Amino acid sequence: MVAELVFATNNKHKLEEVRHIISDRVILLSLADINCCDDIPETAGTLEGNALLKARHIKRQYGYDCFADDTGLEVEALNNAPGVYSARYAGEGNDASANMKKLLCKMQGKENRNARFRTVIALIIKDKEYLFEGIINGSVITEKRGEAGFGYDPVFMPSGYMQTFAEMGGELKNQISHRALAIKELATFLSTNPHK
Repeated sequence: MVAELVFATNNKHKLEEVRHIISDRVILLSLADINCCDDIPETAGTLEGNALLKARHIKRQYGYDCFADDTGLEVEALNNAPGVYSARYAGEGNDASANMKKLLCKMQGKENRNARFRTVIALIIKDKEYLFEGIINGSVITEKRGEAGFGYDPVFMPSGYMQTFAEMGGELKNQISHRALAIKELATFLSTNPHK
């Protein structure tokens, strides 16, 4: 039996990315599929906390088994900022372009450009909670490169590659990204556990 799960996100890019990775293992429902228009607050101080907040909301309000994620770009020279505030680094109402502009400004003159993307997924299935994590190390480059992807993809170059996430295109990124790694952990769990 294939599990039916709600992915608690309004981000169409994320939904497409995750569908591509696990479409053969689960029937993936979006918030729109369950008529959820709730603005779920992300008020926790950690990625784990935010992912759990979103998943618990969907389970409590709609009754579906579900999972939610939170992702942060953690930059070594900035004490792991923007981290949990990655999506709103430049302030509420700003977009990815403003976030990248602020990041590149903060990184001016810094020799240490080490960074990592970290995704945490919270899964609630049969009233039990599970956490999965994906991390990819890399660096913040000095200017935006590439048109694909979203978020900080144009300024993040994963270790071992000469392209940013935005230059790679979806196929390669979906194999190596932080979200892909976390989703693969989730998919393995779903296929090897009898919870479904």
